[in-house]
Amino acid sequence: MTVSATDSSMDATPTLDIDPLLDDPATRIIVCCGAGGVGKTTTAAALGVRAAERGRKVVVLTIDPARRLAQSMGIDELDNTPRRVKGIDESAGGELSAMMLDMKRTFDEIVEAHADGERARAILENPFYQSLSAGFAGTQEYMAMEKLGQLRARDEWDLIVVDTPPSRSALDFLDAPKRLGSFLDGKFIRVLMAPAKVGGRAGMKFLNVGMSMMTGTLSKLMGGQLLRDVQTFVAAMDTMFGGFRTRADATYRLLQAPGTAFLVVAAPERDALREAAYFVERLAAEEMPFAGLVLNRVHGSGAPQLSAERALAAAENLDEGGIVDQEAGHAGVRDSSATSPEADPAPDDTSESESGTRATHSVEQLTAGLLRLHAERMHVLAREQRTRDRFTALHPEVAVTEVAALPGDVHDLAGLRAIADRLAASDAVEPGATPDEFARSDQPVG
Repeated sequence: MTVSATDSSMDATPTLDIDPLLDDPATRIIVCCGAGGVGKTTTAAALGVRAAERGRKVVVLTIDPARRLAQSMGIDELDNTPRRVKGIDESAGGELSAMMLDMKRTFDEIVEAHADGERARAILENPFYQSLSAGFAGTQEYMAMEKLGQLRARDEWDLIVVDTPPSRSALDFLDAPKRLGSFLDGKFIRVLMAPAKVGGRAGMKFLNVGMSMMTGTLSKLMGGQLLRDVQTFVAAMDTMFGGFRTRADATYRLLQAPGTAFLVVAAPERDALREAAYFVERLAAEEMPFAGLVLNRVHGSGAPQLSAERALAAAENLDEGGIVDQEAGHAGVRDSSATSPEADPAPDDTSESESGTRATHSVEQLTAGLLRLHAERMHVLAREQRTRDRFTALHPEVAVTEVAALPGDVHDLAGLRAIADRLAASDAVEPGATPDEFARSDQPVG
């Protein structure tokens, strides 16, 4: 990673250079994290495209991407198996594969890999397991890290780009695997395992005598059938519990190791940057290798020297001038009719005069509208800059790259390349942005 200084009137914020990060063969994992709805998935995909076209063998692990993003990578449907992305320029020797995490399928693969056929079938058919694997709190985060560990162990790709689940906070992403591992290896599970270890009716008698109050409460809370399903699941999973915690710990160490780089993705909005600040602080506390901040969907202007105040004043002057001209023209017609009722001006001359007046008014109205649109954009720019300044004041050491907003959705590889170009550019906001682009650029791109 290369960081350079960027001068501003407020501070000197280090700039995150993306290309050296992607080109470094020591970089084996890039984790894109952040709040939901800030373009995190698109950023991960764009990084994968750029790295592949610069010579890396890349796999992108996405978490529930929008259908248009899958289609933009030339894949009708992403699933739990990495699939080669066509249309990538492989002249530099790189290639790109992509996959979407299938949480339940990943859990099933763990069971199939660590249990014999009969026991694996019993687990997979167990109702409690089916509920656990499909939506238990923390399962998605755990399985995302499980899949990351699997991909890294295969050593088939020299760069893995991870789009993390849309967690509510950094605590969810970093802690959920540990929480699930602790649950599966915890005292509650061990209590439920007791009758199975003792066996048959003796086991149930032991459980009823020793823990009658607990089981009675559990039966009321969970229902008798669910409790039996849980106990059956626990008995079948007995030999696997330690493995969940072991793998969670191993993946956690992998995230802390050299060769991993975390990128926090945010939009230039108060809530998104507040969440980004929390991510930055948590990553530092956990000693995770943090590369920098991607500030996504930043707006620009083709005329930054024209302030919002001057633009609005000019628009008001045009409006007032048009009103005065219109009133004067109407007054002139009324005065002429009053003094010379019999005078009838030439129809052609009147038509040409009125047509010219309407054309002038139309141009003035259009100009006034564009000036107001420019003023609106300048207000947005000022608000984004204030929000960014608050973040950099709290974290002046964080390297930042700004990504200009695109005029519309990403729907093909060209769109991902455009995002990648903006990621790697030193000047994120293009000076040629038009009012039409501003009108459409708030559309989400991932």
